[in-house]
Amino acid sequence: MSTYPQRVADNILPLSVAGTLPEAFKEWYFTENVQDHELADEECELCNQEHVRYHFEIKNRNTNHHLRVGSSCILKFQIQVFENDKLLDAKSSKRKLEQIKNKIRLDSCIEALKRLSMKEPNDILKNALEFYLKNKYLTPKFAFVVFWRLSNHQIEHSPSFFKVSLKKDKYKKDLMQMPLNHVHVIWSALSSVQREKAIKYGHTPPNSVQ
Repeated sequence: MSTYPQRVADNILPLSVAGTLPEAFKEWYFTENVQDHELADEECELCNQEHVRYHFEIKNRNTNHHLRVGSSCILKFQIQVFENDKLLDAKSSKRKLEQIKNKIRLDSCIEALKRLSMKEPNDILKNALEFYLKNKYLTPKFAFVVFWRLSNHQIEHSPSFFKVSLKKDKYKKDLMQMPLNHVHVIWSALSSVQREKAIKYGHTPPNSVQ
């Protein structure tokens, strides 16, 4: 079985001009092209890591070869990332890649909400869509109804991509008074801090979280 460094070398050196990994990586840059496969069942073409959902395309400026990789490999191997033709440092590169993923997740949530409102036109779901478009988050009550109906209609969605707000006292009170089975429906969308707050309200976490 080949080692991790060997797999990386075998995948990138034949597509590069340089004969060593450090020099070869300098030839590659992020093209800004990203593909969301919706399920984490793809493979990174650089390190062969499995369970990749997002493919970030990198290109060799000397050979014009392309590879579809995970964002972690771009950061780990310092693949060049640009912003308005300016080369970004490691911290800025990480921030940009996270912003791209966040944008993809937001778009995915909005698309799911739009499909739901078309599938089941009613005021609650219409208001949930308008609310999310405006605020980029759901209230606990909206989140329960949205996830319940999305699952009912078998509309592809990732609950963890949605943001739920507990900033207002009303939202906290709604979560506190929410039936436990409703809390479990929205659990995947809650942050670790929000989950701790839910537990303090007397809710118990589900046995298994998707």
